[in-house]
Amino acid sequence: MSTLQVGIRLHDLAQVPMEKRFEIAKEQGFSCIHLASKIVYKEYGITREGLTPGLAAHLKAELAKQHLDVAVYGCYLNLANPDPAQLEEILKEYQANIRFASYLGAPIVGTETGAPNTAYKYCLECRTEKALAAFIRNVRCAVGYAEQFGVTLAIEPVWKHIVSTPERTRAVLDAVNSPNLQIIFDPVNMLSVENHCSQAELFNRMLTLNGDDIALLHAKDYYIEGDEVKPTAPGETGNLDYAPILAWQKEKKPYLQATIENSTPENAVRAREYLEKH
Repeated sequence: MSTLQVGIRLHDLAQVPMEKRFEIAKEQGFSCIHLASKIVYKEYGITREGLTPGLAAHLKAELAKQHLDVAVYGCYLNLANPDPAQLEEILKEYQANIRFASYLGAPIVGTETGAPNTAYKYCLECRTEKALAAFIRNVRCAVGYAEQFGVTLAIEPVWKHIVSTPERTRAVLDAVNSPNLQIIFDPVNMLSVENHCSQAELFNRMLTLNGDDIALLHAKDYYIEGDEVKPTAPGETGNLDYAPILAWQKEKKPYLQATIENSTPENAVRAREYLEKH
């Protein structure tokens, strides 16, 4: 019997009002959602000043009607931005969204791990110790705020970003040394054209080094197009071998939440069933 709790990224559902998306998520058999700050901003025509306790109370009430949890609240901004003014604004966004997550009852605020440029694009400097040190310095500020509100900031390692390997992930966790910093493990995001054929060894290193600190899974599949790894919904290609990851989850982390990404309204239920049956 599967003990995985499968959710969905809300902005992959039909483009209808937020409250209707909650209904659809429940109708499609999901138990939780990934709610992104950019979707909240767009839905209600607000900026961070609109992230009030009242809005959170409204969303909590609507979610409760559908018996849905917010598994992760996403705030995916560049914590390694080298421009001081832009970085100050980014940190203010994290503060506002961490505070809002606490109002909402969302235990995890998710983020990726940046690039040392203002465009948030992959560059060779992502691999440097200087870039890693800058990310650690800035994520420590965000985690300090999360500690005040009883929220966990969870970093998502990505091959194209600064925290790209299991070893760099461990380095960040050890350097910040806070119980309010954990990991979102998205296996596909750690793959490249060069390493995807050795995914079993990569994921084993990830689980061995960082398994204790994984708070959530992101689930998708992939295909190769040219020199890029392209994401798609779980089970669409079968290129991602979920068996060892889900065996680890069942043994070590029963009832862990996993939110599906890159699904469509047409394949979302199939993706959920694939994970639950795998």
